[in-house]
Amino acid sequence: MITVRLDPQLEQTINELARHLGVSKSELIRRSIAEYVDKLEKPSAWELGKDVFGKYASENRDLAKDRKKLVKDIIAAKR
Repeated sequence: MITVRLDPQLEQTINELARHLGVSKSELIRRSIAEYVDKLEKPSAWELGKDVFGKYASENRDLAKDRKKLVKDIIAAKR
């Protein structure tokens, strides 16, 4: 069991939100903590790849814009 002291404004917000959602204050707080912890444990895609983003840059800066033409050229070169 954990005891937490909250400022009156936050406690009122929790009371109102719990009432609005139709759950107990304890259930609301449990869900909120679980969601917060879950987000802390899972790094974002940016955090996972930030060390390699841009590391292998191409000389061609229009790859996304000209992708269809580039694919056609590659296929034509193989024929």
